[in-house]
Amino acid sequence: MSTVVSSPYWEGYGWPEPPVAGAARHGLSGFDLALICIFMLGIYTHYTIPISDKVPFPSVPAGLAGLLMLWRRRQSIGGKSFAGLLLVFLIYVVSILVAPDLAFLPRRFNGLIQLTYSILIGYGLFLTVAQGTRSQIARLFLCASLIILTGCLLETYGGLRPISDSVRQVLYPRGLYENDLRDMLMYKRVRPKFFASEPASVTFCYSLFTFIWFVVSRWRLKLALYVALIAAGIFAMPGPTLLLMLLLVLPYMLFLASRRNGKFNSLRFAQVAVIAALFCGSFLVLVAVVFPERFNRAASGDDASFFYRVRGPAIAGIDSLEHAPVGAGLTGEPYVAQHVVDLYVKSPAYSSAWEMVHPSTELLINYFWLHWIYLGPFFGIVVIAAISLWLRVLGVPSPAFCWFVWSILGQASGAYVGPTCWAVLFLTGAAALIHQRNEESERPGPWGDAVPPTPVSDRVPAPRQA
Repeated sequence: MSTVVSSPYWEGYGWPEPPVAGAARHGLSGFDLALICIFMLGIYTHYTIPISDKVPFPSVPAGLAGLLMLWRRRQSIGGKSFAGLLLVFLIYVVSILVAPDLAFLPRRFNGLIQLTYSILIGYGLFLTVAQGTRSQIARLFLCASLIILTGCLLETYGGLRPISDSVRQVLYPRGLYENDLRDMLMYKRVRPKFFASEPASVTFCYSLFTFIWFVVSRWRLKLALYVALIAAGIFAMPGPTLLLMLLLVLPYMLFLASRRNGKFNSLRFAQVAVIAALFCGSFLVLVAVVFPERFNRAASGDDASFFYRVRGPAIAGIDSLEHAPVGAGLTGEPYVAQHVVDLYVKSPAYSSAWEMVHPSTELLINYFWLHWIYLGPFFGIVVIAAISLWLRVLGVPSPAFCWFVWSILGQASGAYVGPTCWAVLFLTGAAALIHQRNEESERPGPWGDAVPPTPVSDRVPAPRQA
């Protein structure tokens, strides 16, 4: 029986060892990479099958792939990591039991089931991605981004739109985006969907996949290519979500790039802070320059989509922080629906000319603020603390980096109990872990990294000659 030797990659940092010590040196198999691709396809399409009238099976490809990845990494689940997982679930259980009005407990329990499913498959994704080499993960996510980019260009300029639309009609019998007239007013053209249910899914996944590549890659010119991919994305699939990619540079620079060999470096922090500030400033400028019509409508309070996705959920979330200590409970939209409608109507940013969306499904489309609406300030902080502790046990160097990225992308996605929300957190956690893995020993190439060399402690000395 072979013995797993503690890897010096982690001893110098003072962090817990990864789920399977030393496994990343061997990388992932083709089957594991295929499972990650299927998971990515699931969160891209959001293809959902209703199990019953009240319980859906969201992102079916991601669910099947995530559960299979969790099963394949079952030997890595145990000890403190399993205890951390149970602690997180226990806090959520308590949160739905103490939430006001127990008449809504069955709905909150359904939300707990969906949340458990989403966290478990996200955990399986984390355990698998974390075992990949830099070159494997970087190439995989760069290829995913380039496929989306190429597909959007072909849909707009290569005649792919009829095929994409016909497939979408089959995949999405409900919730299909067909607001092409609005696209013409906002962006001067119809935005590509590339087999997704709506353009927002395309831009969200493109942003996420490109950023994961950016974090993992060791290519020296990756920042320049990242900016080029942002520009190409804006050209191929215009949407304000892509500008969030500029903000994502901030947590990367402050929490990961400011480290040297896993330790904080004040001089490097000052250097990267300047770059991060430049990207944040660029975001503020480009919002008005690249999407002037969308910016003007949002600034004047004439953009219903922006209100329901960003401004409205913030109003409801801040109100929950001030007046609901334990929140509304998981999937508690029906409980707070009328109150949220009243808050929206009273807001000067709301227009009575807009069509009021369905209170229980479309009123709150922002998983960052849903966290605080569901859990309130007390359980909201407790859950973040518990998951942060769990991530540290799993070897993630900076849970703050994960939460920062999660918060930024939360402005462009809803469904707190859905797989996408937790895929963001676990993917960024795995990317951060890979980023800090043995920086000095790895040799950065033009596009990725070679497999790290075998640690000294793992080398077996050659037998002496007689």
